[in-house]
Amino acid sequence: MLKDKNQPVFEDKWPSMRPSILKLLRQEAVSRAEWHDLFWLVHSVCLWDDKGPPKVYGALREDILEFIKQAQERVLSHQEEQALLKAYIAEWRKFFTQCSYLPMPFGQLETALQGKTTTAVSKKTQADESVVRKLMLDSWNQSIFSNIKQRLQDSAMKLVHAERTGEAFDSQLVIGVRESYVNLSSNTDDKLQIYRDNFERAYIEATESFYRVQAPDHLKENGVQNYMKYADSKLREEEQRAHKYLESCSGSVQNLTDSCVSVLVTAFKDTILAECAEMIRANETEKLQLMFKLLDRVPQGIDPMLTVLETHIYQAGIADMVASAEVITADSEKYVEQLLELFRRFSLLVSQGFRDDPRFLTSRDKAYKKVVNDTSIFKLDLPYKTGASNKTQPESKCPELLANYCDMLLRKTPLSKRLTSDEVEAKLTDVLLVLKYVQNKDVFMRYHKAHLTRRLILDTSADSEKEENMVEWLREVGMPADFINKLSRMFQDIKVSEDLNNQFKEQQKLLKKENTADSVSIKILNVGAWARTSERVPVTLPRELEDFIPEVEEFYKTKHSGRKLQWHHHMSNGTVTFANKTGKFDLEVTTFQMAVLFCWENRRDDKISLENLRLATELSDGELRKTLWSLVAFPKLKRQVLLYEPSTSKPVEWDENTLFWINQDFALVKNSKVQRRGRINLIGRLQLSTEKSREEENQGILQLRILRTQEAIIKILKMRKRISNAQLQTELVDILKNMFLPSKKLIKEQIEWLIEHKYMKRDDDNINLFIYMA
Repeated sequence: MLKDKNQPVFEDKWPSMRPSILKLLRQEAVSRAEWHDLFWLVHSVCLWDDKGPPKVYGALREDILEFIKQAQERVLSHQEEQALLKAYIAEWRKFFTQCSYLPMPFGQLETALQGKTTTAVSKKTQADESVVRKLMLDSWNQSIFSNIKQRLQDSAMKLVHAERTGEAFDSQLVIGVRESYVNLSSNTDDKLQIYRDNFERAYIEATESFYRVQAPDHLKENGVQNYMKYADSKLREEEQRAHKYLESCSGSVQNLTDSCVSVLVTAFKDTILAECAEMIRANETEKLQLMFKLLDRVPQGIDPMLTVLETHIYQAGIADMVASAEVITADSEKYVEQLLELFRRFSLLVSQGFRDDPRFLTSRDKAYKKVVNDTSIFKLDLPYKTGASNKTQPESKCPELLANYCDMLLRKTPLSKRLTSDEVEAKLTDVLLVLKYVQNKDVFMRYHKAHLTRRLILDTSADSEKEENMVEWLREVGMPADFINKLSRMFQDIKVSEDLNNQFKEQQKLLKKENTADSVSIKILNVGAWARTSERVPVTLPRELEDFIPEVEEFYKTKHSGRKLQWHHHMSNGTVTFANKTGKFDLEVTTFQMAVLFCWENRRDDKISLENLRLATELSDGELRKTLWSLVAFPKLKRQVLLYEPSTSKPVEWDENTLFWINQDFALVKNSKVQRRGRINLIGRLQLSTEKSREEENQGILQLRILRTQEAIIKILKMRKRISNAQLQTELVDILKNMFLPSKKLIKEQIEWLIEHKYMKRDDDNINLFIYMA
């Protein structure tokens, strides 16, 4: 049915619409028929009357404002704060409920006012963007809320203050005020704008004001340690309170926590930190944990704690080392045990005091690394060249002592016999832990290899399986592959050598020459994997051995043509039987000791001068003196093998005419009883080290470092082609850190050497830029 366009539809229909609208505002019952009629009437007016939508909007606004005015009067009739809050919250909640229902019948009005031709908008969007809902919220905001928001806010803050001071009240009042702030905003872009600008700001300011007064007083009266407990409990309390009274999804709780941290912790940061060093010294882990918990909330708050911890660990570690320096320098077991005890102690401190926080673990590692690599207690002097003169640079002796300790665990020693297999493994794992902090791992590698050589040649390994496992563990902790491969090769060589030995003995049996072959074991080893020193010391062997050597060489030629055997007698050893009127004794000796003893083979009672011994053995003066000293002053013997005159306190005091002779009363003495038979090992620490070998060892370490540095520089340049000095140094340290830490001086010298030999050059325009030359 079409209507006349000029008919005043709005004026006609509004009196029918208004009663339902007022009922909805007052939350009175509306029948289904009235509800449906309201939808139809709004639809009719907006569709048929051109000026209908603005008129409906205007009339609706007046009714809403009138309703709000009445609500305001009802609220303001209460003077007492809590009553005012209760009244406001009750009115607001009723009104806010209607904000969801009243806009429903006005869908056509929305469409007409927004110029839309369709109502196909999602319900959620419609509800949020509803013109009527916006009108209702804006009207409430402008009339009632603007007038009393300050009173509401102040009343709510007073209630929160009362709660802080321990008074009881209805928390729903504050929550109700918060809800009205949160729901009032009709701004679709930022729905929490009113809440954030008013309630949140007021809440945070009130909290800050409260603690600005309370915190300094508490600190003054109770001291730092009690204040930390107070600050921690108040931060927790305020966080819980914020979850109750602030809007959780707006970031308000975080904002409040930040401001509380600022007032309670940041303001007193320096005072709190002043206690840190003493707490660490006294190992007060619970207090440290609390301090860490508080200061970790402050930006860069724990940085000073990290520095204090690092300083403490270094100083305490060095102090402990210095206190027991005499013991640990002489005993590598005590040294490693002390290092491990320090590590466990500091790790426990970090675990209990700082909950194993990665930043504190890093500080522990830095300080422990300094202790491990410290040179103030004992040092290893490595030579380095400066022009014409050779000087020495001090380095930590830790890698050498670690290698000695490994040797004690892997060799047949009282220590390894005392421990079970699992205990040995645990201690080796501990060594690897300390090794992780050693800067100059190449020194450890050298000494470890020397000890392994000794164990394999003398066959003194306590457990061959552990030996091979140790090689794999070293691979796992990042030792260089070429070093590990050489160690693996040594084990292979020993197995191959055993097979050769058996074949040689079989051949000797066939030739009916087995007498010497049975008592001699030959080890044919690869010089690349084993050789530690280029030096081969000349010595005159007993005749039986001298005749035996060509036979071994002939046999080897039949197996491997084109290979040359070099005899390293200083790496050999044997057993000689010493018989006298007291009894019969087996002496385990080095080849040099054997050569010296055999000088008396055919003249048992003669006294021989040092000069004649030198001629007979062909040993160098230094080696001869060292070997003789081991036979005249062996620490474990009460009766020595040789005697000499005139008496001296050290071997350098002997002259050419010093006389030596066999001690005919030689015997082993146990518990003050002379033994008639027995076996004694006279090899001691002599084996495998000649006079020059230690010096050469240190020189070798340095030489290898030079080559490794050159090799790494070329590797980087090949990859990069062009590189700045700073970047080259960084990458170089990164490549070499598993072996040693190259000094700036070493890097500079090697760069100059490589430039001089045309491996690389400097850029013409920038001297700090290096270019690779193919």
